[in-house]
Parts: sequence; structure tokens; C-alpha cells
Amino acid sequence: MRAEPREARQSTIEMSYFYVYTMTGKNNTVLYTGVTRDLKKRVHEHKTKIAEGFTKRYNLTKLVYYEVLNDPREAIKREKQIKAGNRARKLDLVNGFNPSWIDLYDRI
Repeated sequence: MRAEPREARQSTIEMSYFYVYTMTGKNNTVLYTGVTRDLKKRVHEHKTKIAEGFTKRYNLTKLVYYEVLNDPREAIKREKQIKAGNRARKLDLVNGFNPSWIDLYDRI
């Protein structure tokens, strides 16, 4: 098996996308922010409750916000930045991106 040249690996990495996203429930009260490489798959896992943890426990099945980044370090940094913000700041973020708080799953 032949290894890819370093330049090819780097260009593949640079072309990858990473997503920071926010989920909520039907009443838009509880918020969860996460990071993933495959947004469609990850949101499906939340919706079907395959993903154990917070989103399953609080029935968070609605995607209301996401950002696309190219660098995994920047995506993790942004996720931490959002999580560190207060509730008002998180609400402003969602309201600016998705004022109707509709489920964006079918649009990704």
C-alpha cells in the first residue's frame, strides 16, 4: 500500500469541514452546543437518540444553529467560546442566524 504524498494529505485536510452546532427541544428552552465533522450524521444521531448523554436526556432534537469551519482547532475553540457564553449571548446567536428557530436539519 502506497502512502499519499504529504502535500496531498495536507490539501485533503484543508478541504475538510468542521461544524459547530446548537440543538434545542420543542420549547426552545434547553440548548446544547457541539462540534462534529459530519453534521447531517451527528444531528440524525441526536434526533434518533442514538447519541447517549445530554441531548437524549433532555430530548434535544432540533438543529437551530450551525457554523462551518475549515480547521478542527478553530472549531473546538469556537465551540468552547459559545459554551462559555451566557444564555442571552447564545439566544442572540441563534436569533441572528435563525430568527424563527425552525429545525434546520432538512436544509443541511
